[in-house]
Amino acid sequence: MKFGPVPIDEAEGAVLAHATTAGEKRLRKAHRLSGEDVAALKAAGVREVVAAVLAEGDLGEDAAAAKIAAAMSHRNIEVKPAATGRVNLHAESSGVFTVDAGMIDAINAVDPAITIATLAQHAPVEKGQMVATVKIIPFAVAANLVDSVVRVCAGREIFAVNAYRPITVGVIQTVLPGVKPSVLDKTLRVTEARLARSGGRLTAERRTPHEIAPVAAAATQLARDNDMVVIFGASAMSDFADVVPAAIERAGGTVVRAGMPVDPGNLLVLGTLDGKRVVGAPGCARSPKENGFDWVLDRLIAGLEVTAGDIAGMGVGGLLMEIPTRPQPREPASQPARSALKVDIVLLAAGRSSRMGGPNKLLALFDGEPLVRRTAGRALGSKAASTIVVTGHQRERVRSALGGLEVELADNPDFADGLASSLKAGIAKVAPDAAGAMIVLGDMPGVSSKDLDSLIDAFRRAGGQAVVRASHQGKRGNPVLLPRPLFAAVAQLEGDTGARHLVEAEGLDVIDVEIGQGASIDVDTREALEGAGGVLQD
Repeated sequence: MKFGPVPIDEAEGAVLAHATTAGEKRLRKAHRLSGEDVAALKAAGVREVVAAVLAEGDLGEDAAAAKIAAAMSHRNIEVKPAATGRVNLHAESSGVFTVDAGMIDAINAVDPAITIATLAQHAPVEKGQMVATVKIIPFAVAANLVDSVVRVCAGREIFAVNAYRPITVGVIQTVLPGVKPSVLDKTLRVTEARLARSGGRLTAERRTPHEIAPVAAAATQLARDNDMVVIFGASAMSDFADVVPAAIERAGGTVVRAGMPVDPGNLLVLGTLDGKRVVGAPGCARSPKENGFDWVLDRLIAGLEVTAGDIAGMGVGGLLMEIPTRPQPREPASQPARSALKVDIVLLAAGRSSRMGGPNKLLALFDGEPLVRRTAGRALGSKAASTIVVTGHQRERVRSALGGLEVELADNPDFADGLASSLKAGIAKVAPDAAGAMIVLGDMPGVSSKDLDSLIDAFRRAGGQAVVRASHQGKRGNPVLLPRPLFAAVAQLEGDTGARHLVEAEGLDVIDVEIGQGASIDVDTREALEGAGGVLQD
């Protein structure tokens, strides 16, 4: 493949490196130029284009990505169609992801032009979630390189989603003087919720003294009638001969491992009894927050073997988020005061208003003021530190409408590719010290500065660690405030995918803030715009 400037007379069949305009016609990045395209470009005065010219033996990016994906062996995974040199693979069921890291490394070592990225080993996944992506970097790649990757894939499973099984679980809770029944009741509710995500169910509970003999007796009975037994001790394990591990052995079982290098979760016990798994849950498992218990439970429910060696290998990545209710946190928080957490606004104003039939809705007048200026003014009137406006379609007219406002402008030349390109352009401009970015749509006339402040206040109360979303009568809406940990995921979005995908896929806590009807009013059509009080301008 040859890449670089190509004289227009030689450009038929070449693949554009950048979006290009030929009069009224806009040619997208990665578009293969036809004879008609070349004629239109020449008529517009274009003399050369930056493009890729495929050589004999090259495969186009989509064909190469599709061929590699088709060569892979996997389970419970759906392969999506190739687009922009990428094939995404999604889970067909909820479960635990497993991957042959050696095969992934071997593929990525063939040539930098060919890449594959996956979720981490043993990551829990939901049905429909993306688990891997094949991406061809240039617009084409030599066919012999693709063939090398196909050979790597031959004969072995590269990755899988190990589907959760609807198992039955019996729970034992030991009791000491001073243990409140409400604590035990909450533990049951949290455990039922953990099982519900996999279709499992809690069938029985036994509350016993915190002594070896009664725990052993209860374990024997519950193991007979269930797929798994979980024991919550009233006192944390302090020795490998303590009540829970000793009770497993008294019942005739085997302790596979006591203690794990995951925090929270250090004091987990894993054993077997009559061919069933018995888990001595650490105290943190009484909380719904992720901890080492989840790591072991998810794998067992997915039918995966968990050995002492597996648990010993969990230390890297095993330092998890602190649980606020722990009586002795590892370290005091060193974060900035919540009231000082900085939020930038990314205002999306690059769209083509395609359903308006010509006029740009962002230039429609509301009380004599262009909609985009009205929205930007409300952003500037909020507690946000700065406002970034992403422009694209009719950028000069939109920027003129913003004249005199203290906003930062971000140009998106690829606006025609979809919403993801505007999100990426805006997030790239967010200040390095901002804890989050609020994504504000330019066409929502009912959202006020006060509404934006409500979202920022909720974000700060959550310590900057949650997604905050506007809602109306319990239904999700816009704007959406994304915490910084999601910024890297924004860079991976493609096409017309927006922030909602991230909220659903990344698993962070979500806080819905009721702001009224403004959260659900956008003006995508003439009728909606005029109904909201706007007047279109030609």
